[in-house]
Amino acid sequence: MTEIGIAEYFGIGEAVGIIATLFVIMYFSSKQMQALSVDIETKVLNDLAERMHALHQIVIKSPELIKAVSKVDANSPEVAYAYDILFTFAHVFHMWKRKVLSDNEWTGWLRWMKSAFEQGTIKDLWKTNIDMEKWFDPDFQNFVEKELIPRV
Repeated sequence: MTEIGIAEYFGIGEAVGIIATLFVIMYFSSKQMQALSVDIETKVLNDLAERMHALHQIVIKSPELIKAVSKVDANSPEVAYAYDILFTFAHVFHMWKRKVLSDNEWTGWLRWMKSAFEQGTIKDLWKTNIDMEKWFDPDFQNFVEKELIPRV
């Protein structure tokens, strides 16, 4: 029978320690890569939202331009502004779903959205002038129908 000396035990312990350290590094690296991926996707979504907002600003200044993308009869900037508000609401909703917004920020936005649908004309525009399936994804559409439009 062979005897294992104290030096061999230290060698085995060192190898186990190195392997364990590699596993810990790999675990935290994968977590960091996931967070980086979410950050990059969020940046892309924010850039697209800024671009959409710039397009809405053009349409607000010249409401007749909305006909380039929709056959909605827009003789006033109200419809273009409603599109801009709704796309902002959709962006906020998606940032909340991605857990970019805190619960406190989301609560504030949710209150503002509900107030806009209860007190403004955006609810009427949503129901009559805006073809939801063409402009907003089903998840946001369901959110508006269930949470923002008050039931009578």
